[in-house]
Amino acid sequence: MPDTSLPPTLHDALANLLGPAGFLTDASDTASFCMDWRMLYHGHCAAVLRPATTEECAKAVALCAEHNVPMVPQGGNTSMVGGATPDESGKAVVISTTRMTRILNIDHADLTMTVEAGVTLKAAQDAAWAEDLLLPLSISSEGSADIGGILATNAGGNNTVRYGNARELALGLEAVLPDGSVLNLMRKLRKDNTGYALRQLLVGSEGTLGLITTAVIQLQPRPRSRETALCAVADAKSALALFAAFRKQDPAAIQAFEYMSGTSMALVNSLIESCPLPLSEPAPAYALVELASPREDESLRTLMEDVLGQALEDGLVTDAVLAESETQRQNIWMIREEHAEAQKRAGASVKNDVSVPLAAIPAFLEDATKACETLIPGIRVAPFGHIGDGNIHFNLVQPEGADPKAFLAQDHAIMDTVAEIVRKLGGSFSAEHGVGQLKTYMMPSWRGGAELETMRKIKLALDPKNLMNPGKIFPAH
Repeated sequence: MPDTSLPPTLHDALANLLGPAGFLTDASDTASFCMDWRMLYHGHCAAVLRPATTEECAKAVALCAEHNVPMVPQGGNTSMVGGATPDESGKAVVISTTRMTRILNIDHADLTMTVEAGVTLKAAQDAAWAEDLLLPLSISSEGSADIGGILATNAGGNNTVRYGNARELALGLEAVLPDGSVLNLMRKLRKDNTGYALRQLLVGSEGTLGLITTAVIQLQPRPRSRETALCAVADAKSALALFAAFRKQDPAAIQAFEYMSGTSMALVNSLIESCPLPLSEPAPAYALVELASPREDESLRTLMEDVLGQALEDGLVTDAVLAESETQRQNIWMIREEHAEAQKRAGASVKNDVSVPLAAIPAFLEDATKACETLIPGIRVAPFGHIGDGNIHFNLVQPEGADPKAFLAQDHAIMDTVAEIVRKLGGSFSAEHGVGQLKTYMMPSWRGGAELETMRKIKLALDPKNLMNPGKIFPAH
């Protein structure tokens, strides 16, 4: 067991600053902060700091920086790549935003929401909805993922095809830098070319450049009508053709367009009791399409029926079910959102969060499937994802009956096999989950040369002691 004690002067200063609710040192209290959601990374920490305000956070960071103590920012702890987990040394403190949960303002004129970093995405969505507005970002972990973590990882999710990633939704930020100084970028301006866009450095930086404490998020008018359908298709090529058919008719109406493989869907239907298949029989693949509009009329229903009717006639779709109520809509979405949980229940899995150009998706799925099945016979290839924006979660589940540890020991070989195909198709090995500590080893070959060196220079300028989330994004020298 590593020595996780803090210097006495720092211990006392943090305890006085944060109080009992904000300063946790007992192992029973800190354990849950030292393990990721997937239970792949298990670390130790000297303490968990839970500041209640930006001012408290800044003072705590300054104290840690003065004593050269590493800091690991953590939001809802839903990272898929170990981005918010401390290492095994026990030298770092975890700085959690779970007490910073105030919704500070909703502005109807600017269509913005100002929130603290610890507000969960679901709480922010509900607050906007109650004001007849929409926070359009939607991810499976929205009940636990918080705004600070979502911005730090530039989360994407189901509605990216229409509204963009978290980066596109963030107008303003406030963040504590590694030395404890506060960077106030809390502006609501759509146009501001006054120097560098510093907020964009922080969005997607995975807590390596600073800790986001407050944000201004763009909202949209609340949709008055929505139409949702689950469609059976032969393959990804058919799903893309269906997407093109909807986009040709009305691209602005498409709120989400998701892809699910037959293997991944079968795991959901068999392992999640509340998610039976609502179609007459299983299919090789599925597409979930959702249309939305702030207008209250029947045009979306007509559009959905017209496009699907033609798709059925053309053979692009073999079966489809349309939601007839909000409950049915939620049930369809639950099927999509439970894919990660079903794969977790099925055993060990290796996750590849990749993106390729839309036209390359069928080739990627075919080539990567063959390569992984050749590498590990019996492997269960269970891809799903946001096919409308080119982001596929190409997940590989252990063969039935296999040893989970032995399977996970091959994770680099599996990820490298997938990544090489992604590289040939002009894609990225990290679409929306980030690099974290899982994929740092890939950075030199994917983002090497001047690009990686520029990132290092930015990190060095803001964090010369490498105290803020060390070991994430950048491979160790």
